Amino acid sequence: MKYLYIFVLLSFGLSSCVKNNPLPVYLEINNWTLNSNPNSGVLPNTDPKILTQNFSDVWVYIDGKIIGVFELPCKIPVLVSGSCKVTLYPAIKNNGISATKKIYPFVEPFETTLELTSGETYTFNPITRYYSNAQFWIEDFDESSVKIETDVSVSNATLAVESNSSIGPWDNYGHIALTSSDSLWVGLTNTALVLPKSGAEVYMEVNYRNTNSVLTGLISYASGLSTDHPNVSMNAQTSDVKWKKIYIDLKDIVSNTASANNYKAYLRTLLDSGLSSGDVYIDNIKIVHF
Repeated sequence: MKYLYIFVLLSFGLSSCVKNNPLPVYLEINNWTLNSNPNSGVLPNTDPKILTQNFSDVWVYIDGKIIGVFELPCKIPVLVSGSCKVTLYPAIKNNGISATKKIYPFVEPFETTLELTSGETYTFNPITRYYSNAQFWIEDFDESSVKIETDVSVSNATLAVESNSSIGPWDNYGHIALTSSDSLWVGLTNTALVLPKSGAEVYMEVNYRNTNSVLTGLISYASGLSTDHPNVSMNAQTSDVKWKKIYIDLKDIVSNTASANNYKAYLRTLLDSGLSSGDVYIDNIKIVHF
């Protein structure tokens, strides 16, 4: 009888807790849209290829306090109500690593102030754009000259500019076809890049579709000497081959080469062991910084 009495008391207590707790507000957040910024005098604003994005996640703040980081799309419960400022930050998988979800520093957050009511669901279709002061080096293969130069001193494969709607949805793209005899290609930016140091953010964006691995990196130039800095490798796609986008963090390399005057970014692909052929497609390559 004593145990039944205790159970009844607990039941009333739990019931009381449920009744007294407010219902959460639900934030339903859909995928990001990247729009043009009419205030930018550098980035071509009308080319949909340039505005490709892979903001896979969102950092959620309410009234300046972080709620969490979530993969999109998502629906999250939040114990808030009343007038609240909701701020959503576009986030990337830094260097393509799923466990490293970082706010992308070159695009604007989405902000709105709402009157939130407990138990209600609020849907967000967040929109962002590059900051107007972001600086770009861009290769989209749509200009008369190619800005990625093949290093003929080591390459036996070549870069071809192609346009095939069954492969590339954005007009021209670059294609490196690897075989056992044409097995290596190295491409460098055709201009020396002056990049900010002292911990400033610098990124390389690449759209790619590949059945062979690709290594990215920077070459730094200082006092007539060059130094190779291998960075992130894009693994070969072995099934469901499709276009992907990666954000490659260059900050540590640049900031740790304080004596360098300038840099060249590169892509390097060598036919993977065990393959007789491989294809690498690249497009919309951007070096971005402030």
